[in-house]
Amino acid sequence: MALTEVYWDHHIPLPRLAPGLAKIIVALLALLCFVNSYDGEFVFDDSEAIVNNKDLRPTTPLSNIWSNDFWGSNLSSNSSHKSYRPLTVLTFRWNYLVAGDLHPVGFHVLNIILHALVSILMIDIFAILIGGLDYDEKGWIVNHAPKTSLLAAMFFATHPVHTESVAGIVGRADLLCALFFQLSFLTYCKAFNTGSNRDERFSVHWVVVSLSLCAAAMLCKEQGITVLGVNAAFDVLLICNVNVYELSQKLLLRKNGFDVSEMFRMGLLRRLALMLLGGLSMLYARWRIMGTGPPAFTEVDNPASFAENVFLRRLLCIMVLALLCLYVVRCALRSHQWRSEQSLFISALSVCPLNAKVHYNVGKNLADRGNSTAAIIYYREAVRLHPTYVHAMNNLGNILKEKNELVEAEELLSKAVSIQPDFAAAWMNLGIVQNSLQKFEKAEQSYWNAIRFRRKYPDCYYNLGRLYADQNRHVEALNAWRNATVLKPDHSLAWNNMVILLDNTGNLGQAELIGREALRLLPEDHTIMFSLANVLGKLQKYKESEGFFLHALRINPNAASCHGNLAVLYHRWGKLDLAKKHYEYALKLDPEAPGTRDNYNMLLRKMDQFNRSLP
Repeated sequence: MALTEVYWDHHIPLPRLAPGLAKIIVALLALLCFVNSYDGEFVFDDSEAIVNNKDLRPTTPLSNIWSNDFWGSNLSSNSSHKSYRPLTVLTFRWNYLVAGDLHPVGFHVLNIILHALVSILMIDIFAILIGGLDYDEKGWIVNHAPKTSLLAAMFFATHPVHTESVAGIVGRADLLCALFFQLSFLTYCKAFNTGSNRDERFSVHWVVVSLSLCAAAMLCKEQGITVLGVNAAFDVLLICNVNVYELSQKLLLRKNGFDVSEMFRMGLLRRLALMLLGGLSMLYARWRIMGTGPPAFTEVDNPASFAENVFLRRLLCIMVLALLCLYVVRCALRSHQWRSEQSLFISALSVCPLNAKVHYNVGKNLADRGNSTAAIIYYREAVRLHPTYVHAMNNLGNILKEKNELVEAEELLSKAVSIQPDFAAAWMNLGIVQNSLQKFEKAEQSYWNAIRFRRKYPDCYYNLGRLYADQNRHVEALNAWRNATVLKPDHSLAWNNMVILLDNTGNLGQAELIGREALRLLPEDHTIMFSLANVLGKLQKYKESEGFFLHALRINPNAASCHGNLAVLYHRWGKLDLAKKHYEYALKLDPEAPGTRDNYNMLLRKMDQFNRSLP
């Protein structure tokens, strides 16, 4: 299994270092390449996998991690990508708990540390693959190619191809998968270190441990299962020294028969059977977890050569050093570009100027930062490059809707749903535009289409309720908003609209009940407090009304309307000095507040009359 020291290892232009020092150097190089990404933002897929993923929140049951995909969607959903990586999500959740919130620094630091660990382990991996498998008396790997394995690990640690995996937080799936992949391979190798028991060909215990680590790698990212193929190939080619060419000739041409007794004696077939059984079990479990169906994706989602004396002629030493330096610089540049979505997507434009997804990402980033005018340019270019890019059409239609360019927005959204009829979000946005255009029947149909394709769609029920309210279809509006709150109990706008509608239609008792129910679920929502306080004031429950107004003002002290309505309450209640105080607060915050100036003048006249009537 082991070789003597690789004959060309001494030609490597590196000093021979102690194993510990070699690992420290590789770790420092790995850290140096990516340390400038430690304070980067959440970028690109981080938004969906981390920022918007409720599975990271302490309020979400931990069990959800095992039934949802990497992005927080239920695996049984048709829209799920079936990316089942619960161990990776578990580390994200740990980051969240340690930091107490979504602070990207901790996420980035852990990624950088994991890259350093993976790079360190590559020394042992390369030592085995290049110098052969050998252990000393203490059970430590003997490195017969110390210089070569160190150089290879240095190139691995500094290669720019790792930028996305390290600087992008969602790349942790690659890092964790690689770590458990390496550990699975190394423990499989450990199975052949039987110590003094030379009669035992291998340790079943270590093979089982290797299979367990393979399962862990697969639970970090799907590709982790491929370590079984690496282990099998390593066993066949390097442990058992099977000549694959001769074996294939015997099997295909049936020459001299094929004697399997030697393979039985060496335990190869037992090990392969164990790995096959383990691999099939993992694949079956993965298939069941996926819901026995494939994931649904949309359309838009270099060779080395060797020569004799290759490491002789001082020029080559300089070239090797220059390549390492180039890798370090390139890593630093790319990780700097990964610090924010803006710099990442802008850098992609220079590389892929004709890629519609790149223009879409730039446009989305600009829109998220409030620059909708510039975002329109990039969304239009994305649609021009890819005329059936429905997500670009949807986002462009939304911006045009906000700019009141409703006709073009309707055209874009109509085209999007004609291309992809089950695009629920586009149907809802089309309904909003049609409602603004007073095409009420079409708007209602668009909303129901959205709900047909996404049954649990609280925002669509909310907008449907607004449509019904605009048409004075009050009962239907209340039912739609109630559906929104059933699907999403913290839907503040739906709760508030129910209270306001019931208030406006004179159903004060029911409005009070709905308001109190909403505040039990959203005890710090100042808008619902404001609406409930208005209802209680009309019911002459002045003390309770005052309490809700004051609580709302403690949360949002600069709300002119809240000061104004509290002043009206005090005015009715006869607390004229307090009424005067809050009228003045309201007018200071919003001098043009409708009705407040008239009410204030009325109060001043009343106070003047009262003062004159005193003896």
